Amino acid sequence: MEHIRTPKVENVHMIDRLTPRKSTVGTLYLSSTHTIFVENSEARKETWVLHSLVYNVERFPTNPSGSPLIIRCKNFHVYRLLIPQERDCLDVLASLTRLSRPECYGELFCFSFNPNLDKELREKAWGFIDLKAEFNRMGIPSNLWHVTAANHEYRLCDTYPSELFVPKSAFPAVIVGSAKFRSRGRLPVLSYFHRDTSASICRSSQPLSGFSARSSDDEQMLQAIMKSNPISEFMYVVDTRPKLNAMANRAAGKGYENEDHYTNIKLQFIGIENIHVMRNSQQKLIDVGELAAPSMSDFLWGLENSGWLKHIKAVLDAGVFIAKAVAEDGVSVLVHCSDGWDRTAQACSVASVLLDPYYRTIKGLMVLIEKDWVSFGHKFSHRYAHLDGDPKEVSPVMDQFLECVWQLMQQFPCAFEFNERFLIQLHTHIYSCQYGNFIGNCQKERRDLRLQERTHSLWPHLWENRAEYTNPLYRTDHSQTQGVLKPLTTAYCFKFWKGMYGRAEKSVASHQSPADCLNAVREESQQLEEELSAHQERLAQLKEKKTSGGRKKTNKLSERVRRPIPTESKLSSPLDYFTTTRSEKHTPSFTLPLELAAPPKNGDPDDLSTCSDFESGVADLSSRSSFFFFFFFTCNSEKI
Repeated sequence: MEHIRTPKVENVHMIDRLTPRKSTVGTLYLSSTHTIFVENSEARKETWVLHSLVYNVERFPTNPSGSPLIIRCKNFHVYRLLIPQERDCLDVLASLTRLSRPECYGELFCFSFNPNLDKELREKAWGFIDLKAEFNRMGIPSNLWHVTAANHEYRLCDTYPSELFVPKSAFPAVIVGSAKFRSRGRLPVLSYFHRDTSASICRSSQPLSGFSARSSDDEQMLQAIMKSNPISEFMYVVDTRPKLNAMANRAAGKGYENEDHYTNIKLQFIGIENIHVMRNSQQKLIDVGELAAPSMSDFLWGLENSGWLKHIKAVLDAGVFIAKAVAEDGVSVLVHCSDGWDRTAQACSVASVLLDPYYRTIKGLMVLIEKDWVSFGHKFSHRYAHLDGDPKEVSPVMDQFLECVWQLMQQFPCAFEFNERFLIQLHTHIYSCQYGNFIGNCQKERRDLRLQERTHSLWPHLWENRAEYTNPLYRTDHSQTQGVLKPLTTAYCFKFWKGMYGRAEKSVASHQSPADCLNAVREESQQLEEELSAHQERLAQLKEKKTSGGRKKTNKLSERVRRPIPTESKLSSPLDYFTTTRSEKHTPSFTLPLELAAPPKNGDPDDLSTCSDFESGVADLSSRSSFFFFFFFTCNSEKI
């Protein structure tokens, strides 16, 4: 609270850029973790902005109406405020600037966030993802691969996990020697094993080869990886960098593998640009979204000029090449970039999504992120500006992976268990610092911070709310779901992700995808089925009550059933709903719920019509589009 100069400002206007005259008046509150805007209207609607998500706060010159302030967020939300007094605006600006740039890990939101879980439940939540179980699912350890203790206590490589899977034929001296010949000690280790072909995806950093240096241990390490796949006589080394960039690194004593020194390898360059190019590209994309009423040509030119979709295509091309080599050619692949924690993570994880249906499920994607990104040392805190540090370290590496998954979802809508909302939630929490999963730059750093003792895990939270993130088109028995995905990567197959980058305007209604529409229909159908079942049970109870009234009452009721009822007469008993027909030969199976949907206002308490609850939605549903009723009753006519 010591950084908050003015905790409350009244008569603040929240302005919509598309309709500046349409503003909302309210009160602005500043807390240690959030900025909260509360509208003055009767609804008292609240807008909460987490300080960890604030990317930039910009003040504009004061005008007669007040002092404008724009808050831009890392999840691409933009809030435009008009503060009456310039002094208050300056105080809010100074407070938000400091609160959105924590100087140490202890200031992050995850250390104060408390969802009221006791110690036992918190520890259990951190065990939700088990990477040992994930490698067991792949069939590892095996007679060809095993876990090595060489990195125990992170003594070999402090940015790798403590347990590494390497070929059994690689001796400890070879493992240590290979680590010494790789940048930052990130030696080649297993990332994914394909059971059907015995081919593997391994990852590392670039070799310290320079112009002529070589390492027999590193050469033996790659030979061991190749021999762990009995059906292949060579292996690919995929360098995800542009070749010119890799050649430039040779001047610094690094570079790439010399095919003359490594037996039976084929070197393949992909051409994914570095973090600085990606950062600038995304900023240009964001600038396009902030254009005031852009024309079609301005928008398309801005999108093309950003180069963003070209970079997404490059990442996806890398995954496609690796997946094809592993699944179709049966060839193992070693993937690296410079340090092996950005482009390498992108390529390995995209290939895994293409290869393995498990990673296209909700929990599977969590496991993949934990394995290829968290455990293998992707620099989350640097790349996503969790702390106030070097802005040149910031880059949307994870954003690009999530977008690659989204682009695949557009081509294969039935192959993914999760929906777009799930990807956006992941993106938000990567930046939010609300949970401890993405804090720090490697596992060793997280252990030293004691995150499992002091913070909470995101994964159980997402899992408990998985109904919100489920794709209604997902089919577990579909060939598209179970097989290897083979996407098209021609230019016209890539789309602008409006759900992610089109969230800046408050007035623009959120786009509802066909999957969301189908999900709504499914929920509607489920609700109707539950209500129908309740009414049928009520009918059975009423019939039993009427029958037990005695023979005389039963006889009179039977006569009434046999006597035809005029169509304009009022239905007055439960059995009338069954005996009233529009045709003596056939009664449509959907007559019952349609009649129940419009009960009379008055009647006997035992009359079923008075038991129909308007608040339950039955009456409301009768006025909805005919599509919902057609969909529901077509699917359920046989059940009724």
